[in-house]
Amino acid sequence: MSITIQDVEHVAKLARLDLTDAEKEQFTGQMNAILKYAEQLNALDTDGVLPTSHAMPLVNVMRDDVARPSLPIEKVLLNAPDEEDQQFKVPAVLE
Repeated sequence: MSITIQDVEHVAKLARLDLTDAEKEQFTGQMNAILKYAEQLNALDTDGVLPTSHAMPLVNVMRDDVARPSLPIEKVLLNAPDEEDQQFKVPAVLE
């Protein structure tokens, strides 16, 4: 498989990119080099290799969810730039 300038123009149009002729030539060469490198993978013997989505097993590293007392509201509001009725006061985002 080989990438043509028309392929690069098509992808550029989908990405809404305006490429110069020099850039089209450059990207055509680069994409063909990537495909050539990827074709080398076809030469590898993958018989007996199980398909995986990750090279290493994923493990959930989150701690257990344990209920505990909250901070007192006075301590929480110490760093608040502005507060009203024991709540954070922020600028309105809607008119």
